[in-house]
Amino acid sequence: MNETSKAAHRRSAFALTKTFYVTAPYSRLATSLKLCNETTMARDKRSDALIPLEQGARAAAVVLALLAMASPALAQPGSGPQSPPSAPVPVAVFGADNRTTLPPALRPMRDRLGILFNIRQRTVCTAFCVGPDTIGTAAHCLFKTKGEKPPRLMDFWFARNYDSVRDYARIAGFATGGSAQSVIAGSTALSTTPPIDATKDWAFIRLATAVCNKGIFEIEPLPVDQIIQQSKAGKIYQLSYHKDFKQWQPAYSGPCPVDRAFAKTSWATIAADFDDSANLVLHTCDTGGASSGSPLLVDTPAGPKVVGINVGTYVQSRAIVHEGPPADKATADVVANTAVAATAFQQQYTAFREARLLASAEQLRELQQRLQQLGHYTGSIDGTYGPTLKTAIMAFESAAALPRTGIASEDILMRLRRQTASRQSQGKSR
Repeated sequence: MNETSKAAHRRSAFALTKTFYVTAPYSRLATSLKLCNETTMARDKRSDALIPLEQGARAAAVVLALLAMASPALAQPGSGPQSPPSAPVPVAVFGADNRTTLPPALRPMRDRLGILFNIRQRTVCTAFCVGPDTIGTAAHCLFKTKGEKPPRLMDFWFARNYDSVRDYARIAGFATGGSAQSVIAGSTALSTTPPIDATKDWAFIRLATAVCNKGIFEIEPLPVDQIIQQSKAGKIYQLSYHKDFKQWQPAYSGPCPVDRAFAKTSWATIAADFDDSANLVLHTCDTGGASSGSPLLVDTPAGPKVVGINVGTYVQSRAIVHEGPPADKATADVVANTAVAATAFQQQYTAFREARLLASAEQLRELQQRLQQLGHYTGSIDGTYGPTLKTAIMAFESAAALPRTGIASEDILMRLRRQTASRQSQGKSR
């Protein structure tokens, strides 16, 4: 075969720090986002692709590998995640590893950080306090990715200041099966193929116990161009837990360079791979497993504020593909770490923070019935909150010219009561 019968192709992937995926069996040049939570991995002998044991044989031309981390040994609450026997490796370190323990000025921030973990799923992510009973993290830490069966929300725990205090809480509604309405997320089925919807990889959670009683992070919705300017002034940094850093002590990484383009790829190439690239933050803070969901912060006169949520590592891989079976394995280059800017979720987060959530199955049944009367809901009247009810609420919100949140709140129920009562009154007067 002569050289003209070979072709070098590009492939994109998004690596979430949960490391669900790596390379496809044969590549064109691919970019991917690798998620920062690790899972036990195996090599598929049929395709020569690295895959998670629980996934079976799966390879994608463009993949999103997540940044949440599943530890090989997770203990019950009280002892938390344990380090595996083998030495973990960082997910994305750019040059020298600049991660350090928190500097003295930032040590009080430990009380605003914690880990979000699921013993059944063996996953660990970073999460951060935004209210006395509310935390933020990455959506894939809760729901995994498109095509995967999501974990039960009742199985998640949050441990604030894990390395010293370990203040534990579960998701509100865990005891009654109502946790779903205590979570708002940009996506519950994150796409791992272009257009990759990494900017929907955010989530906020109401906790059953108000354990965030030692301070919270405020959200600062800066446009990405302003985040880049702040990074040039040395004011952007990341605080996170990492599987490979000092036995679950929070780490400081910064100042973080933030940019649109990098030496290995152009912004035009990157933007083509992502949905809503306007809210995509590319940075080179050093990361390890479990850093998914960690806050990207900016220094302000009022203290550090959240400008984004860290979700993955953007990876390019290149292979020579022949006209026949692949002959050359792909090599991967890390381009940058990836975060979703606060501008992508500020409106929905604010609505969620201020909402009075419906607390009972009876209220949810009434909500379903009234949405059904208006033609928005087609599911069962069962008093549970799920994707069908969320979609119906969003349809009602759109019809009423309200922000689309999908939140089952007392305000939405009151609006539905007024609208259905008005329709019934008009029907009787005819």
